[in-house]
Amino acid sequence: MRQPGVYPVGVKEFWVYTLARIGLFVASFAVILGLWVVLVGSYAVLWALVLAAVVSAVASYYLLQGPRQRFAAKVEERASRMTERFEAARAKEDED
Repeated sequence: MRQPGVYPVGVKEFWVYTLARIGLFVASFAVILGLWVVLVGSYAVLWALVLAAVVSAVASYYLLQGPRQRFAAKVEERASRMTERFEAARAKEDED
């Protein structure tokens, strides 16, 4: 049983990866919009958002590989524990 106020395992990895993705997107957006304004002279926020999404997605694939793998390992670990508990409960039910 989980105690109230205690985070489940894997929350830290989730937040690290999520905040890194958001930070990468915001940084990409700022750079692209800045370059767009300097080179073109107008504000094209929609195009900057689209390009930032593409750039940050590709960059996160390479730059955030470590945090993504740690997060995936925690998710896999938690899923394994849940499967073990389910199988134990099922085996106990079969005994009765």
